[in-house]
Amino acid sequence: MSTQYLETTKDVYKQAAETPDVGLCCTTTPVWQLPELSIPTRMLEMNYGCGSTVHPRDLVNNPTILYVGVGGGMELLQFAYFSRQQGGVIGLDVVPEMIEASRENFKQAEVENAWFDSSFVDLRHGDALNLPIKDESIDVAAQNCLFNIFKIDDLKQALKEMYRVLKPHGRLVLSDPICQQGIPEHLQADDRLRALCLSGSLPLQQYIDMITEVGFGTVEIRAKRPYRILASPEYDTQEQLYIESVEVCAIKDPMPADGPCVFTGKTAIYFGQEESFDDNKGHVMTPNTPLPVCDKTAGALASLGRADIFISESTYFYDGGGCC
Repeated sequence: MSTQYLETTKDVYKQAAETPDVGLCCTTTPVWQLPELSIPTRMLEMNYGCGSTVHPRDLVNNPTILYVGVGGGMELLQFAYFSRQQGGVIGLDVVPEMIEASRENFKQAEVENAWFDSSFVDLRHGDALNLPIKDESIDVAAQNCLFNIFKIDDLKQALKEMYRVLKPHGRLVLSDPICQQGIPEHLQADDRLRALCLSGSLPLQQYIDMITEVGFGTVEIRAKRPYRILASPEYDTQEQLYIESVEVCAIKDPMPADGPCVFTGKTAIYFGQEESFDDNKGHVMTPNTPLPVCDKTAGALASLGRADIFISESTYFYDGGGCC
């Protein structure tokens, strides 16, 4: 498989490191506003992502954090806000100019944030396809709008590498564009469009399948938001392509015998007359108490054909709790 597209990607982000490109990406998640956290202007200008991978509930008990594809360092700074320990956050990038730009941005972050020290972030040159990280040494790994750049075989390799370096029950937090219609092959083959995080967008189910095929036993869809439109005449497409951004957390839990637990924001509500309903599979439901359920459990409950159990459609928003 040709790797020329990876060289194009490096060139695009070398330029974006040397001259911030505010319009390069369109982040759909509001930037964190936290006490005593000031994000330098240049960091904001170099926020080359489509969502957020920083979630406080992932960052308890002083985790070791790996972030791949550093951008201008904004999410590294946000992770460091919660970590505040020397080398607690590792930032990897294959583009030397981007690492240097982040290093300079951290100097300004030290000026604006009394709590921050650049030693909190360990910046390293590294490739997502061959992470220079020990096996099972990371608690939380993250990438924002990087993996969608990879073609399928490289994406599989990048996911395998993330799985390898995570500790058992560790978390991989991802933010990427998706496209339910599928991107036409001629656009997928456009190296620059791929580098711009547009033509590598997969349908959501294919994206999830690739994550679970690597071995992640639990997958949470935390958000799904409108992102971009690809339409003629700007793009060579006969139909208007609707791209969304998705935020996902894949947890290195053991794979259940009956397949992964994938949470897409479905909820079950029991409204019968008994004190509770027990499906004898670990799910006890009390009347009129919403229970978030994975898609697998939702399907099993629906198959019972009970008139006193309601199953909602997927909201594509899940923030913890529920079954499994």
